[in-house]
Amino acid sequence: MKLDIIKKSENPSTQKEIISKIKEFINLKNLEPGDKLPSERMLSDKFEVSRSNIREAIQKLEFYGLLKSIPQSGTFIADIGVIALNGMIEDILRLDEPDFKSLVETRILLELKTVRLAALRRTDEDLLNLNKALLAYSNKVNNGEDAVQEDLLFHLAIAKASGNSTMNTFMLSIIPEIITNFQKHHVCDAGLTKRGITDHQAIFDAIKEQNPQLAKQKMKEHFKELYNYCYNV
Repeated sequence: MKLDIIKKSENPSTQKEIISKIKEFINLKNLEPGDKLPSERMLSDKFEVSRSNIREAIQKLEFYGLLKSIPQSGTFIADIGVIALNGMIEDILRLDEPDFKSLVETRILLELKTVRLAALRRTDEDLLNLNKALLAYSNKVNNGEDAVQEDLLFHLAIAKASGNSTMNTFMLSIIPEIITNFQKHHVCDAGLTKRGITDHQAIFDAIKEQNPQLAKQKMKEHFKELYNYCYNV
């Protein structure tokens, strides 16, 4: 199993510059909804940046619903007015990098919802995926290995089991920052990993029993130490 996430840009300033240039290009050429953008190669040459940087910028705009990529056809402007598109791109460019406390608060609020929905909606396939993630995390922790990704895979499996695609996508979008901050602040050295095995098992059992109240309570207990640790950083 591996994390399939929206990639965190290694150079946010470059990405913002490219997004700004894409906006300028759209306005200069008077492009409208449904119009096609030049290829990644052409944009790479025009903006004098790598194709991978172009790709990341396009993926970010696509994530926010401003562009739409169609395999073997190209990238097109989404069905949104030019004024609204310009306004949304300006908002994206103003977005600040989230701080650690904000990420923790957002994650907790989100997961208290997803775990409750997962307990109500989970399928047998969801239980299999949850159990695989649980075992992968336990094995890494018991072997003394870094288990940040396995931990988040378990929580992603819960988000998927919730049956809410928007919540699942939102979880995917914030995970790169979570991984970076967990490593930066050495969260996994805070004595949380060993307890995590027991916590994950309790959450899994509640979801399996389709008990939403218990699942939410176990998730609250699971996040208590993380929340307290966050506010002592």
